[in-house]
Amino acid sequence: MSTVTGSTGLLHNESIPSNRKKIIVLGSGPNRIGQGIEFDYCCVHGLMAIKESGYEAIMVNCNPETVSTDFDIADKLYFEPVFWEHLWEIIELEQPEGVIVQLGGQTALKLAKKLVEKGVKIIGTSFDSMDIAEDRGRFSDLLRDLEIPYPQYGTAYDVDEAIEVANRVGYPVLVRPSYVLGGQRMRIVINDDEVEKAVISLLKHIPGNKILIDHFLDRCQEAEVDAIFDGENFHVMGVMEHIEPAGIHSGDSNAVLPAFNLTPLEVTTLEYYSEKIARALDIRGLINIQFAIKDGTVYVIEANPRASRTTPFIAKAYGIPYLNIATKVMLGEKKLTDFTFEKKLDGFAIKEPVFSFNKFPGVNKELGPEMKSTGEAIRFVKDLRDPYFRKLYKERSMNLSK
Repeated sequence: MSTVTGSTGLLHNESIPSNRKKIIVLGSGPNRIGQGIEFDYCCVHGLMAIKESGYEAIMVNCNPETVSTDFDIADKLYFEPVFWEHLWEIIELEQPEGVIVQLGGQTALKLAKKLVEKGVKIIGTSFDSMDIAEDRGRFSDLLRDLEIPYPQYGTAYDVDEAIEVANRVGYPVLVRPSYVLGGQRMRIVINDDEVEKAVISLLKHIPGNKILIDHFLDRCQEAEVDAIFDGENFHVMGVMEHIEPAGIHSGDSNAVLPAFNLTPLEVTTLEYYSEKIARALDIRGLINIQFAIKDGTVYVIEANPRASRTTPFIAKAYGIPYLNIATKVMLGEKKLTDFTFEKKLDGFAIKEPVFSFNKFPGVNKELGPEMKSTGEAIRFVKDLRDPYFRKLYKERSMNLSK
């Protein structure tokens, strides 16, 4: 909390709460591999929407390099680590109407459980819906009930269980934990020895975490959908097709908006499955869903019930204030039918991952399911004959042929 030392040597609080209705927005903390500056854009536009809706906007973040921590963006800024101990003190003082966790990436989302346990209202999607999406086992069960294809999977808590599951679903498999940042500790493995090493490493760094073992869909196309749902109406912000093949983390992949090589049926299926999932999870606000397409079948890999790192990219590419709209939907102030969506993109937009390997010379530069990029850039091309796009696609073809 913000405290100063008085003449008596005792600490007193310098933050005086107002009588206005307040909404707290949780930021993403320091920029790091797996979570970067993209979420600052989300928080800034969320704060603007909160103020436009008549609430006092309170920002909690601790990164001096972000716009969300500028003195004139929020009505009140708490420059504090995005940790539970700090957040709870702020909540006790400010007594907000609720807290928004959808705009600060995985760091903010991981605090949702403690908020619910303390009786604090989460603005937007409920914690239970978030937990279904984040818990790999529960989410796969939901997909089964919705009759949506997904890779065969199983869950485990130790090495022996993991090896048994891996043999049942078939190698290669993707070994991954729940509630992690940027694909942390995810590994693609091809035999029992590699499963053992991956699980031991995972449990060493994340003790007690439930381990999900997925059959890995090799040599397939990846795509993702970002969307908004208000409880009644569903809107697809964008369908992005990855240039890199499956197995590379979405944050490390070049991606093209709109999709360039998927069939109309595949794109329609992506959007159809996305809406089914959003309705089943009762999303209020943002959702990002990752897909794999192989032999004409669309498989769902995962869903993120929050702003993704590509949400700002799509908003900028199409020239639509999607984060402002989504925040007002979360607050219950607006429905999607209150807005018009005119996409202004002429041609294609390509998301380029930004890497900082020159600052970490000893780091393994090989890309995989664990994210290694530190940001992203955007490039606009008029058509697919553009030399830059042709070079990227040629490299993809070479990778697939290996």
